[in-house]
Amino acid sequence: MKLLLVLSAIVLAVNSLPVNENGGKNWVVLVAGSNTWWNYRHQADIYHAYQIVKANGIPDENIIVFHYDDIANNKENKYPGKVFNNPDHKDVYHGVPKDYTGDDVTPTNFLKALLGDKDLESSGKKVLNSGPNDNVFVFFDDHGAVDLVAFPKTYLYGENLTSTLKEMHTQNKYNKLVFYIEACEAGSMFAKLLPTDINIYATTASSPNESSYAWYDDTELGTYLGDEYSIHWMEEAEQATDTTTLEDQFQWTKTKTTKSHVQHYGDLSIAKLPLSQFLGLYTITPIYKNLMNLHLLRRVVKENRRHL
Repeated sequence: MKLLLVLSAIVLAVNSLPVNENGGKNWVVLVAGSNTWWNYRHQADIYHAYQIVKANGIPDENIIVFHYDDIANNKENKYPGKVFNNPDHKDVYHGVPKDYTGDDVTPTNFLKALLGDKDLESSGKKVLNSGPNDNVFVFFDDHGAVDLVAFPKTYLYGENLTSTLKEMHTQNKYNKLVFYIEACEAGSMFAKLLPTDINIYATTASSPNESSYAWYDDTELGTYLGDEYSIHWMEEAEQATDTTTLEDQFQWTKTKTTKSHVQHYGDLSIAKLPLSQFLGLYTITPIYKNLMNLHLLRRVVKENRRHL
């Protein structure tokens, strides 16, 4: 029991390690713009991203999630209450906050949340209460077309998004902001629109004039579990160290994503920063590893005694 308490204390300490070099907080906004079983992959991607940043020590109060939430308990789901993002069928739905679900998943609410809209907050919704020392990571995942990305009932246009990002900069809502988009023609949301001098770095699954593609076709569930670009950047993120940079991740994802051309925009100098400045970092210290090995050894000894 004492060993488990020590392990728990170490885990809590590790998960709370500060990673923002300016002493500010990390904020994360995750958006799945689609609904229906056919679009399973978009919400699955977002759920996986949530599990990554949560494990990396970013608290729920600093994470805002938009998802229609019609997949986990869908009548077509053979695994009720679970959502998978890879063939291993590891559940990524557990613990995901329901900040904006159903008809609340709209472009208007998304943009207002980014701006920290007080009326929206007073209605009980979570908004971005970030400041000039805070880093912000935004990940959007859905269908798209030239100069737009889709929400369940309407669209978000590139000019509206860029206008909001500029306003965030004017209001000192962040120190640095990183924005990832998974969608067809995703590059059109930033190409010729995103300034290079407002401390924003963006990457997209595709160029302004091409499709992005689904990934991990699951014949049992009859749908795709994820999207190529999203799967690759998240699988890389799960292997990242404290020295892995945004540029490292971009190059990895660009190389692994073969069906579309991954792009980057904005202030490219931000890509030199560690990934942990935006996604957090879960570091297992040597003492934690040793304690875990000791704990496992005791379990083996205990099991062997039972069979003597």
